[in-house]
Amino acid sequence: MPLDQKSKQILRECHPDLINVFESVAVDVPCKVTEGFRDEDAQNALFEKGLSHLTFPNSRHNKRPSEAVDAYPTPIDWKDRERFVLFAGFVLGVAATKGIKLKWGGDWNMDFQVRDNNFDDLGHFELIF
Repeated sequence: MPLDQKSKQILRECHPDLINVFESVAVDVPCKVTEGFRDEDAQNALFEKGLSHLTFPNSRHNKRPSEAVDAYPTPIDWKDRERFVLFAGFVLGVAATKGIKLKWGGDWNMDFQVRDNNFDDLGHFELIF
């Protein structure tokens, strides 16, 4: 289940470790990458809408190459939280087998409690260095 062309194009803006992880994830789980790099206007617009808690240049999306990616299992069902959690576990597992550390927007403090966030961003994955 390879990534679609749009997902591949977005991943090209991302850190090689993110490319490595999501190309591997897509072999087993159909998914879509929706965002990599964000410029100042895009980042601040998301902040204004309450869809990000960070202004430019404070998001990992604001680096070149992007150190963050937004990706979702397909077909996307915004109401199916459990599916996002399952997908995140798979992504984090793939990353771990490659020695790549990621933080997921459904568990910001990385305590394996997925309902204790003040702000959920269930498609967000970012590199930890």
